[in-house]
Amino acid sequence: MKSAVKSQLTTGKAPLAMYFNDISRGLSESQLRFRVIHFWEAKNIANRTLIGIELLLIDEQGTVMQGFISSSRAPTYLPHLKAGATYTLQNFLAATSKEIYRVADQNLTISFSNGSVLAPLDDIPVSVSFPTDRFRFHTHEDFQAHRGLRGDLYDVVGHLRLVNGQSLIDRPVLDEAEVISTRRILVHLQSKDEPVMKLYLWDQAAKDFYKKFTSSEDTPTVLLVTTVNPKVIAGNLALSSMASSRVFIDKDIQPTIDYFSWLGSNPEIAKRVNADEVTRSETMTIGQIYAYIKQENAKEASFDCIATIDDVKRDSAWYYIGCSGCQTKATRGPSSLMCAKCGKTNVSGVAKYLAKISVYDKNDQAVFVLLGDAGSELTGKNAAELVNNYFEANQDLGAGHQMPVPQALLDTIGQTHKFRVKVSKLNLTGKIQAITVTKIVSSEVLPPVPTPTEIPHDVEDEVALPSAIVIDGSGFKADDADGSTSSMDESRKAKRPKHGK
Repeated sequence: MKSAVKSQLTTGKAPLAMYFNDISRGLSESQLRFRVIHFWEAKNIANRTLIGIELLLIDEQGTVMQGFISSSRAPTYLPHLKAGATYTLQNFLAATSKEIYRVADQNLTISFSNGSVLAPLDDIPVSVSFPTDRFRFHTHEDFQAHRGLRGDLYDVVGHLRLVNGQSLIDRPVLDEAEVISTRRILVHLQSKDEPVMKLYLWDQAAKDFYKKFTSSEDTPTVLLVTTVNPKVIAGNLALSSMASSRVFIDKDIQPTIDYFSWLGSNPEIAKRVNADEVTRSETMTIGQIYAYIKQENAKEASFDCIATIDDVKRDSAWYYIGCSGCQTKATRGPSSLMCAKCGKTNVSGVAKYLAKISVYDKNDQAVFVLLGDAGSELTGKNAAELVNNYFEANQDLGAGHQMPVPQALLDTIGQTHKFRVKVSKLNLTGKIQAITVTKIVSSEVLPPVPTPTEIPHDVEDEVALPSAIVIDGSGFKADDADGSTSSMDESRKAKRPKHGK
């Protein structure tokens, strides 16, 4: 290995070099002179094996090109590459750039060949100046037009609205363990007066953002992410970081400094935060949600759904006893309640909603599960209050007695609401058909019959939305509280409303 490095990596002054704009396709014995802006591993999506090292290079004219080192040659050059350093490259192959996920405007890529010689440029002439970086910013309209095409990857800069659903009015708190386990951070970003966009930061980009965000003395407000991929998530635009992405905040670099200055000159813009608006979910019918679930590449997602309550399931428990601290389902020990998530053997139990309701819209019917606060929002009654009042009035009942469905839930039959629902992994794998309700958005009236073709777009790979709520550490989910499953075929057929509704 050492001899290979010596023969292919040299040092010293470089002769007159050609510019990127002068390169033609094919092998060349000419010499290039450039700064390495960034480099990253290119891996096979299917088996994660290394394909090679991709590079983003800039010459003294400010022209940016992609470079590539195959996996077989990577061990020779990789130890000597440093982002921000300048080099010369003698002998190379210029090949047509790939059509997907390009990160530079040039249609050629510089590939290292058998005879390539890479050398650090130690003595840069006074007349030579290499730009530090160059960005390709695009607007919301541009991203919208290119979503799902897997074409060029552009850069985005804007001000943060939400970080993992948390407003910047109070500094968001990020859980490092959660970032590591989920491999992602979701931010809502707005570029000046354009619409708010969801931006998913994955893997290294998520780690970089976490480090910068948590180590910053003041709450960061400006974010720049390079080479983001505009994707279609449940029919909506969402940006996703890639392996090539870099993350900058506030005063890291000139574009963020400029944006930070603009934001400081327009303080009223930074204060305009409407969490409900920027996290607004797409409204879909029951049929569209089922169609989404059946899509091959569907991921976990949240939607709004307008439906009428047809009945309340009475053959299963409508609540569970959860840990008062984390709301995980508590288990009964020899003498007290235990929490598998907290690891405590003596926890206070509190009743939480876990009620199944039958709902319908114009065409279809489904089973929804009211989880936690969603039940309180629907009935106006706290589950713990209902349970405590019942057992206080029936003190002769045994500890194992299950309270029947309360009148507060039965009174909701016939009501129409906009439900915020969550498609979980269990729905996608077919293990359960009941769909979890996480919020009652508003009271509504049923919309007109939808057009059959109005089905959400497919979700591309690389993006996963938040996982289902875990009720206990053994994998028990809110959706399968009683271990049973409902028949999707039966639930798909809409019933007539009850009580003359």
